[in-house]
Amino acid sequence: MIDTHAHLDACPDPPDELVRRAREAGVGTILTVGTSVEGSRAALALAEEHDEVYAILGIHPHEAAAADGVDGLRELLQHERAVGVGETGLDFYRDYAPRDRQRALFAEQLELARELRKPVVIHNRAADEEVLEQLASFDGDVVLHCFSYPGALATALERGYYISFAGNVTYKNASELRVAATQVPHDRLLAETDCPYLSPEPRRGRPNEPANVVHTVEALARVRGVESAELAARIDANAARVFNLP
Repeated sequence: MIDTHAHLDACPDPPDELVRRAREAGVGTILTVGTSVEGSRAALALAEEHDEVYAILGIHPHEAAAADGVDGLRELLQHERAVGVGETGLDFYRDYAPRDRQRALFAEQLELARELRKPVVIHNRAADEEVLEQLASFDGDVVLHCFSYPGALATALERGYYISFAGNVTYKNASELRVAATQVPHDRLLAETDCPYLSPEPRRGRPNEPANVVHTVEALARVRGVESAELAARIDANAARVFNLP
């Protein structure tokens, strides 16, 4: 089983413990995500230290105001354990960075992903229309991380994007998300924790961690009417394909 989106450096427990507990829970691969150039270096260092860990490297839209372009990412992304660009995108809900700067940085990272032929991992909050507009001309693989905007699902599926669900799909008030999860083709579905955030229902109130992706996979399997093991194997295959994992 795989956790396709984790922030190991933001979790309260040491990465060694998180990786060990994930392994014990049956989670054999973790993709840890950088949200700045420095954070991306840290993510890559963790990937070098742990066979189970690979890195997705990028600059989060919250960091756009302080970011000085993407040149610092280019060399990092050429490492063999760097498997994607992100998370990148737009966040018009928090607005922690000027929107024009977010747009420019998003465009730069899309171009970098195109140049390096790596998938992009997308953060989108309250910016559906603009995110889809900027992605329209991108011809590589796209992963919509922590999918929570069902209104964009039809366009995403038409374009062949990968849809990744996090722990919030397990919440009692997330019926619309669960319906969306039944509509994603089996070859475009992914699961993640986004830890330490969005702990799934059985673990709410505690920091999330990679081991908890099993609860999200179980919830997705229930609504899709398949066995958890079958769905986990399918998600593993999807992740291996889009992120070029061994």
